[in-house]
Amino acid sequence: MWPSGIVISPPGTSVRSTDIYVTGSANTRAIPFYNVLWAELSATEITIQYALSSSKKVVRAAALNYVIEEGDHQHATAWINKLLDRSYGEAQKQKRAMVLVNPHSGKGSAEKWYYRDVEPIFSAARCSINMVKTKYQGEAIEIAEKIDIDAYDMIVSCSGDGLAYEVFNGLGKRPDAKRALGRIAVVHVPCGSGNAMSCNLNGTDSTSLAALAIVKGIKTPVDLISVTQGNTRTLSFLSQSVGIVAETDLGTENLRWLGPARFTYGFLVRLLGKTVYPCDIAIKCAIEDKPSIREHYRKELDNHEPASERRGHRALSEIEDDASASSGSEEGLPPLRYGTINDKLPKGWEMVPYDNLGNFYCGNMGYMAADSNFFPAALPNDGFMDLITVDGNISRLKSIQLLLSIEKGTFFDMPEVHYRKILGYRIIPKSEGDGYISIDGERVPFQPFQAEIHRGLGTMLSKSGHIYEAPGPL
Repeated sequence: MWPSGIVISPPGTSVRSTDIYVTGSANTRAIPFYNVLWAELSATEITIQYALSSSKKVVRAAALNYVIEEGDHQHATAWINKLLDRSYGEAQKQKRAMVLVNPHSGKGSAEKWYYRDVEPIFSAARCSINMVKTKYQGEAIEIAEKIDIDAYDMIVSCSGDGLAYEVFNGLGKRPDAKRALGRIAVVHVPCGSGNAMSCNLNGTDSTSLAALAIVKGIKTPVDLISVTQGNTRTLSFLSQSVGIVAETDLGTENLRWLGPARFTYGFLVRLLGKTVYPCDIAIKCAIEDKPSIREHYRKELDNHEPASERRGHRALSEIEDDASASSGSEEGLPPLRYGTINDKLPKGWEMVPYDNLGNFYCGNMGYMAADSNFFPAALPNDGFMDLITVDGNISRLKSIQLLLSIEKGTFFDMPEVHYRKILGYRIIPKSEGDGYISIDGERVPFQPFQAEIHRGLGTMLSKSGHIYEAPGPL
């Protein structure tokens, strides 16, 4: 195992390339390999670009220069190559980035944060950058639909989670959607009120730390979800919700000035009213009990298979449905194994009435917002959606305990939380046109919809290559 960083002498010291590990000076400086962005050799010196920590949540691009002795270029070049290999590991160096900045995100601060926190880190890491400021909602769909996927390694969304949602759906509209979604990584710099994607993949809602995590990010295949409603098919990467979570999010848009407190306020208002959301639900379940889900997650923790070999692996529970997916284009989106919301109920599915439903929440990532780890057992590429249902007739005291358990990390184990791993579902609200449905934080019509999972269809960059940064159910 490589050491966690390099130890180097003070700037301006004349050293041989093989002496850069020398310690003992009072000014000796330690730099973690993770923070090394680039290193290069000129005629007389080595320059190391790195991310300097100025606080727990901020890093800034910085540089150190070391004079080398004449005739030591060969050793210095070998040392630089080894340094970069150790510093990047499985991650690709010098990524080519299409950066989309939503100037309205972060109360209008996203562009400022990009130039202050992101661009300097990317440039120091020798990433090539094409930055575009989006001008209207839906523009990212158009950009992703037309992008030359061979000219870029990643599309970077500097925004809330909504821009990443647009990018995935733009890639999904392409005639070569399957190749595009597998070829180009969709990544996120947290610049909005909802920054779940960054929290899960980068382990932070800090813009500068997210930029560093993206530079060092490992290409990771991720499951995507097809949602059909009416005659439309969209892709979801994060969550779908009906009930109190959807209303708490979408029903408080007029209270954005409260910041994160608007979610708590919205929850408490609906809690006091003991609101229920009657509907009919059919589910294709894969793992039904929490002990088995916990064991499934533990196995993935110990799975050290390289990320490059993970795409296309399939759950055993999917095999029975192969026949229904055998037709269709290999280039566009995968065919729907369970059909659409307009088709007959798939074979083996049973429609069950939920007259007292309080919350229906299906997720593909752990964090739904910073410090809100709703789906601790979620995995990037296990071929399952994680589904939570909670009855609406539980006591107000118990509802408050559930809310508090999310921050405490005990939500998964609460007996009122029904947690399952599933392959697909259909949900039919009983009061059409009078409620909220959220897909990745975006409001859609309050009408029946159906969803199914596609294992490893999308691509992101993560710190580990196979696990989200949200704590699991251990």
